[in-house]
Amino acid sequence: MKRLALFVILVCWSPAAVLAASVLPDSGRVIATRINTPPKIDGIPDEAIWGLGVIVSHFTQKNPDELTPPTQKTEVVVLYDDDALYVCARLHDTAPDSIHARLVRRDVDVETDVFTVNLDPYHDHRSGNYFAVNAAGTCLDGVRYNDTWGDGSWDGVWEGAAARFNGGWTAEFRIPFSQLRFADANPMIWGVNFKRYIARRNEEDLLNFAPRKESGFVSRFWHLEGLENLKRPHYFEVLPYVRGKAAYSKAEDGDPFHDGSEYTPAAGADFKLGLGPNLVLNATVNPDFGQVEVDPAVVNLSDVETYFQEKRPFFLEGATTFEFGYGGATNYWSSNWPAPTHFYSRRIGRTPQGDLPDNDFAKEPEGAHILGAGKITGKLKGDWNIGSLHAVTMREHAKIQYEGRESEVEVEPFTYYSVTRAQKEIRNGFRGLGGIFTTAHRFFDEQELKDQINSDAFMGGADGWSFLDSNRTYVLTGWLGASHVRGNSERMIELQRSSRHYFQRPDASHVEVDSNAASLSGWAGRLMLNKEKGPWMLNTAVGVISPGFENNDLGYMSRADVVNTHFGGGYRWTDPTKWTRYADLSAMSWTNYDFMGNNTALGLWYGTYLQFLNYWSLNLAGDLIPQTINNTRTRGGPLTLNRAGWEASVSVNTDSRKPVVLGAGTSRFIVASDHWTHSVWSSVEWKPADNFSLSLSPGLDLSRLWVQWVDVFDDPTAVNTYGKRYVFSAMNETDLYASFRINYTLTPKLSLQLYAQPYFSSADYSDFRELSKPRSFDFYTYPGSDVQFDESSNQYTIDPDGDGPAETFTFDNPDFDYRSLRGNIILRWEYRPGSTFYFVWTHGRSDDEDRGRFDWNRSCDRLFRADSDNIFLIKATFWLNV
Repeated sequence: MKRLALFVILVCWSPAAVLAASVLPDSGRVIATRINTPPKIDGIPDEAIWGLGVIVSHFTQKNPDELTPPTQKTEVVVLYDDDALYVCARLHDTAPDSIHARLVRRDVDVETDVFTVNLDPYHDHRSGNYFAVNAAGTCLDGVRYNDTWGDGSWDGVWEGAAARFNGGWTAEFRIPFSQLRFADANPMIWGVNFKRYIARRNEEDLLNFAPRKESGFVSRFWHLEGLENLKRPHYFEVLPYVRGKAAYSKAEDGDPFHDGSEYTPAAGADFKLGLGPNLVLNATVNPDFGQVEVDPAVVNLSDVETYFQEKRPFFLEGATTFEFGYGGATNYWSSNWPAPTHFYSRRIGRTPQGDLPDNDFAKEPEGAHILGAGKITGKLKGDWNIGSLHAVTMREHAKIQYEGRESEVEVEPFTYYSVTRAQKEIRNGFRGLGGIFTTAHRFFDEQELKDQINSDAFMGGADGWSFLDSNRTYVLTGWLGASHVRGNSERMIELQRSSRHYFQRPDASHVEVDSNAASLSGWAGRLMLNKEKGPWMLNTAVGVISPGFENNDLGYMSRADVVNTHFGGGYRWTDPTKWTRYADLSAMSWTNYDFMGNNTALGLWYGTYLQFLNYWSLNLAGDLIPQTINNTRTRGGPLTLNRAGWEASVSVNTDSRKPVVLGAGTSRFIVASDHWTHSVWSSVEWKPADNFSLSLSPGLDLSRLWVQWVDVFDDPTAVNTYGKRYVFSAMNETDLYASFRINYTLTPKLSLQLYAQPYFSSADYSDFRELSKPRSFDFYTYPGSDVQFDESSNQYTIDPDGDGPAETFTFDNPDFDYRSLRGNIILRWEYRPGSTFYFVWTHGRSDDEDRGRFDWNRSCDRLFRADSDNIFLIKATFWLNV
């Protein structure tokens, strides 16, 4: 049978058949041919119907030898019927035994031979979809936006397959029109571009592309013509799921809420409904996010919240629709700019925010349960891109037991969230204008929770861009937004004093805590100029965040009260030389001020990237940082100084196509001999077979800090520091971490993945000291006779002035040793298009103590003796196209 199939392929794609089918000249057009009987998608183009199509073979090499003919011939045919678009690619290869055919799970992009179909169905020259099949049959898909950017989180329901033959390999696609968005027209013209990647040469062949010194991708697509009498099918997709979850953990004696096991069944569904030709409604009822990868372990000693990436499929799909502040420009530089994220979807279903009262035992929900969520995305007439998302999370309670009595306490209120986004593209993306509006509205049952969480939050803004010349070399882009949050006076006082605002700073003349405030408002914005073409690079920007700007209810921000500017440029060598294939050199200066005029950051950065002829790469970077003012070190206290310092880093990576891929790097930040940070990291990936890979990425961070925050204490005798003692210490910190992955793919539809992350962190606090005077780096180190440590209570007691009138103060021993192991195993089987079965085992264990001395043997011993948490999950989804 294989010989017969190969014979049919050769006949169907013989020169005679090609001539009979007709060959399209290099005209910037691809012709789609209507058919009545669809071909079978198995990777083997043995149906005669493929011979009806018009062959496209005019590819041009982008890399490594720009604007030269490809080293291998590629032929593509496009067919269609009332339901779908069909694409077949015949990828000739004079060395078929050298084809890289890596078998990986869906949507994993690796170094392998691959063929990609890029479509712009709206023909707006800015957005679209891509569908790819590699030589082993693995499928990848995603969306294109902002002309050159891509997002692989979108998952369409389509078919793709690949097969090998003596002279190369073939790929077949069936892309249902129900998965695409396009305007009503007859005939239709879409944008199209095909891309072939030949891994052994790092060769990219396309119909059309932007030269290396220019930008643009979707805007350069060829025309896909011949689509006639095509109607966008009305569709309704349903993806129900059932799930079983079993959690096992160590039960504490006397705990009435945990007996060591918990079993939780669940069911729900996702829906997709076409609303006319251009809009889609996505909805989810009782969504389940059990199969996502675990978050990494961190020890956060700063006053800034840790940002975690979104990993839930419902929020990942179409996430680019809700991006705000980006567009037009393809490169956004920044340095020391605390860029706000205006929609941070992990706020929906977040960990409950309410504090627990005194208790002996407690059971808290892991997150606020999402009762339902829906979103509408698409494009309206007049080149308007729109998106509107709405979600409702339920009221959550924690169960507590205190002195033998059980009760419940509200820890998260019933909450409604919404975000609406619209953006209009003008003159095929020459300029654009958009807006966003977000809302969070909470309904409380208990007064105590009103003191801790905002009751209402609103954020609105406008963004846009405009090219400044007809060649689209320079583009000006920017955004402006405003926020307004409401709550009771206790909550507003807490918000004003939070680490994002620090209104209580005693030497700040531009902000102060308003104890009667019932709301907080502010504004923010950024304006940036970027050079899009040519070897010379230019990027400059100014950004402002007012002291009262607050978007953390449905967004993410780390700091307010910032004025940031930078000016950067560089040069790139895109033509190969005797040593390199590509090189660039960049430099940038930046400065930050607060609204009082304090210069809080200043520096000069340089960086260079080199790709050598053997595809190894080298990164070099460094900073020079003069003395500046610090308005956050005392966490709401007076200003201090940042001493001058410097930073340098270097990293090397080997050719990613090889069976063994290595990477290593190091960085060092130095202020003085007593204040520095040093980091080293490495990575190794081993690919012994086309369907198996193993990777390990360890790292080590060493820090010696002369001042590390401990606490603040009221003391009326501390007249030099406004009646408070701001206590710091020296700190030696060691962090050792690694990520470990095994990927084993049995078929393009069946895969097994293991992920593990061991993490060890320790810190030794010593030489306790306090700030001597504001706007300085002067600290008074307490003599040993004034510092007492009580081992029984594990507390320090300090007499700040010896025999003076100041009262002693006490704080817990800040030393720590923390170690953890997190990981999971995921079996994924796509048993039919759009339908998936999962088996997931998630494992976690941790241990901590207050020794403050890193000890590898002790840490490993205690970690593997620690009690573990194990979660087993089975989930099945079934896709229905109603």
